[in-house]
Amino acid sequence: YNLNLIATAPSVEYRITTKGGEQLVIDNPSELPDMGDVEEIAEPMLRISVLSPTEYTGPIMELCQQRRGSLHKMEYLSPERVDLVYDIPLAEVVTDFFDQLKSRTQGYASLDYEASGYQVSKLVKVDVLLNSQPVDAFSMIVHNDKAYDYGRRMAEKLQELIPRQLFDVPIQAAIGGRIIARETVRAKRKDVLAKCYGGDISRKRKLLDRQKKGKKRMKSIGQVEVPQEAFVAALKLDD
Repeated sequence: YNLNLIATAPSVEYRITTKGGEQLVIDNPSELPDMGDVEEIAEPMLRISVLSPTEYTGPIMELCQQRRGSLHKMEYLSPERVDLVYDIPLAEVVTDFFDQLKSRTQGYASLDYEASGYQVSKLVKVDVLLNSQPVDAFSMIVHNDKAYDYGRRMAEKLQELIPRQLFDVPIQAAIGGRIIARETVRAKRKDVLAKCYGGDISRKRKLLDRQKKGKKRMKSIGQVEVPQEAFVAALKLDD
């Protein structure tokens, strides 16, 4: 249908309680009120059951702990088979949890799950800014302990994928007004002295100054083009 589509990360519904006592339900990071007005954020939880050969118990437990899971029960159904039951945030499962589980168990593990209500967690919103402009598609609500790592990896990934412009493009990850990570896509360099023959240093300096002023104007009004690959890569930061 000749449509231009933008792929973004899947999201879940969060329940927000403001300091004024207002109750909000949001499913998009851009809808989150200013953190100074937020009393608490509750996220949806799952109780998952992972059936697996016992030889993969260690890798499964490591994965669940990385995804903020807490062990509820571990039961050996036989000497060769174990049932691991975890309480884990839905946000940690909706992206690539099942893919990672299959990878770490060579496809032998099975996953069952059920909703288990909401739990208050220490969550923050990480914004990503390109050329000082926020890009909502890259914003994410994450646990405070994972915020710096998410921001750093996102900035590094975008630096790899965004094409060079005619001006420097700063990539920043921020929590509120605090920058937690930064990378820069360096500008293309054009040799403005290529046709300037001879040794007239004042003319060369004028050309370089004019180029510098032109780049500054371009940066102030320039829109950064973000390739589709960058949006897809944002979904696969763990790869």
